[in-house]
This record gives sequence, C-alpha cells and structure tokens, in this order.
Amino acid sequence: MEYKDYYKLLGVERTANEETIKRAYRKLAMKYHPDRNPGNKAAEEKFKEINEAYQVLSDTEKRTRYDQLGESYTHWQQRGGAPGGFNWEEWYSGAPGGVRVEAENLDEILRGAGLGDFSEFFRRIFGGMGGVPTAEDWPTRGRLRQSPYQQRVPISLQEAYHGTSHRLELSGRQIEVKIPPGARSGTKIRVPQAISTAPNAPKGDLYLIVEVTPDARFERKGDDLHVETSVNLYTAVLGGETTVPTLTGTVILTVPAGTQPGQSFRLSGRGMPLLKNPQQHGDLYVRLNVQIPRHLSPRQRQLFEELKLEA
Repeated sequence: MEYKDYYKLLGVERTANEETIKRAYRKLAMKYHPDRNPGNKAAEEKFKEINEAYQVLSDTEKRTRYDQLGESYTHWQQRGGAPGGFNWEEWYSGAPGGVRVEAENLDEILRGAGLGDFSEFFRRIFGGMGGVPTAEDWPTRGRLRQSPYQQRVPISLQEAYHGTSHRLELSGRQIEVKIPPGARSGTKIRVPQAISTAPNAPKGDLYLIVEVTPDARFERKGDDLHVETSVNLYTAVLGGETTVPTLTGTVILTVPAGTQPGQSFRLSGRGMPLLKNPQQHGDLYVRLNVQIPRHLSPRQRQLFEELKLEA
C-alpha cells in the first residue's frame, strides 16, 4: 500500500488552515468536476482523489491521525526504510491503542455506504473512524454488549437536495437505506440490528452519519444556498437579464439598472428542502460579479471618456 500525500493533492502547505483547505478544494473540484469533464476518466479519478483528500483534511480527528502517520512515515524514510517495509498494521483503523472492526465487516459497510471509490489507503487508515466501538462496547467477563456502530456516508449536495439511497450488503443480505431530502452533515440514519461486533453476539444498530461534501458551485448555510454569477458591465449599468444555476436547473434573474459589483439578490424558495418538511425550501442568494472589459475599441474608449466628462 502506498502513502498518499493529501496536502500535495490539494496543493496546500501542511500548516494550512481550514479556510485555505476548503478554498483549494473548491477550486480543484470545480476544475475536475465530472459535469465539466464528461467522459474524461482522468478528470474523474482526479476528482475522486481531491475529494478523498478533503474528507481527511477537513476533519479534525482524521487530520490529526493523518499528520501523526505522516511524521512516522517521514522518519521511516529518513532512516532509509526499504520499499514495502513500513509497518502499516499499527496504523490500520482503530489502532494503536484501540479496537478495530474485522476487515470483512468494515469492507461491507464501506462498499454499501458509497465509499467503494475511496482508495485502499483511506479505507484502511480512516474507514473505521468516527464511531469505532471502544473497549467498553466489546465482550467483557463473558458478557456480550450490543452497541451501535457509526459510519459516515458522504453524499453530494445534489443528493442532499433530492434525497438518495444507499444499498448495504451485510451478512449476505441487502438493505436499502433511504436518505431524505434536506439531509445535512450530521444527520443520522438508523439501521436497526444490522451488524455484529463479535461471533455469536447480538446484532447492534448501525448509524449512518450523513456528510454533505462541499459543492463546486453552491455554498450551503442552513437551508439557504449561496451562489455567484457574472454579468457584463453593460447589463449592470443598463439592466437586463442573466441566467442563474439552481439545483433543479437554470432560472432567469432580472438585473435592475445600476446594479453594484457584489450585490446580492434573494430567490425565494430556491434553496434546500427542509428536512422535516421537504415541501418547504430555503432561499437562494445570488451574488453578482461585474465583469469589467479589459480591452476597449477606440469607439468604446471615446464613449467612456465622454461619460467621464459628464459624471
């Protein structure tokens, strides 16, 4: 198994703060998003890699573990470590100092939860984090405890808007788990009696913890969405129309004359559906960027000069 440099994948320093990491991810996600690169397998793989990197570096617990692993791996290399000689075993999810779920069960959960596209490195090092049963949850003194198991499920903003489902394969049976419209990061989906943590143990509940990945176009704040779009100078000055993306397609926004750079407009009901009442929606806030022409024809320059004199 090869070490993955997530900082290098996102093009940030190891000291980068949360905002810098998020900004770098959004830039790369927009560049390599499958919708912008239809049929481009290389872009699709790159998109998966940067998404995986962000899943780790945006999570405090995972990033701390990753940094510790990186230091250990670097020291091993500096000591002249031979290829293939690094001890990965102690870094597999749940160790050192903890209990890890049997790989067979963990792999089933990861595949069913939509993490099959993540690398072996991610699945082995981070797959069981954020809910690995502690020692207190496992058999003690002949008694078996029934404990819930938690696993994060990354979904796109589009899936969070429309709702989606994940098919789990557990112990030879298939379970389809529905994620309702309006789900947000932290939403819990309970799958009762889905997994056993030890032989002959009663089955415990599995909780899928929804994690909505950042979108290349929209920023979510509660049930509201924020998006940026550009208009030319003439539309901003004279007024006109421009198209605005939403999660259900494009809509027309009427731009009033005299619109200022950075001015925002609210489109009522174009945001996220409410989790407990999906018939209602938040709002969409559109921030307009005004494109200033870089090159003017002699006639255009003359007109601007005339306007300047009249101002």
